[in-house]
Amino acid sequence: METRNRILGATLDLVESGGYAAAGLNQVIATSGAPRGSLYFHFPEGKDQLVGESIRRAGQAVGDAFEELAGSSASMAEFVEGILRHLGDRLEESGWRKGCPVATVALEMAATSDPLHQACSEVYTSWAAALRERLSGRADADDLSVTALALIEGALLLAKAHRSRRPLEQVAGQLAALLR
Repeated sequence: METRNRILGATLDLVESGGYAAAGLNQVIATSGAPRGSLYFHFPEGKDQLVGESIRRAGQAVGDAFEELAGSSASMAEFVEGILRHLGDRLEESGWRKGCPVATVALEMAATSDPLHQACSEVYTSWAAALRERLSGRADADDLSVTALALIEGALLLAKAHRSRRPLEQVAGQLAALLR
């Protein structure tokens, strides 16, 4: 299990900092320190299985942060501000390399790889569900959850491109107003 975890962690690091192409199997082996045989043992379906599972794992970690923030936030606005702060911290601490753990693969590969399309879709669906749960009781909860997620994703992309938290702060303010 430890080897599998190292392989998944190395894959996610490579994908987040350089995209799908940067997570070549040789790079994953070198970064993880795992023997080549372990890679094929744990991920017999190849690179798409490996990348898909790393995306799901990262998605779950972000989802766990959403749950933690949901428990400590009084309002939806505070919840969304907390999400943006958490993701902004993660982005800034990585030297502006690690934005959304799903977006790069979604942009590069979801249209051409069914396994990766499925992984990206599952993660985004779970995040939208977490947002929708906080909006329960509102007639527009479904639409607002997708809108909030799209704004969060866009803000992360802009923050990464500008190497600035300002887009995250701007979106937090606009979402707070929208979610009143």
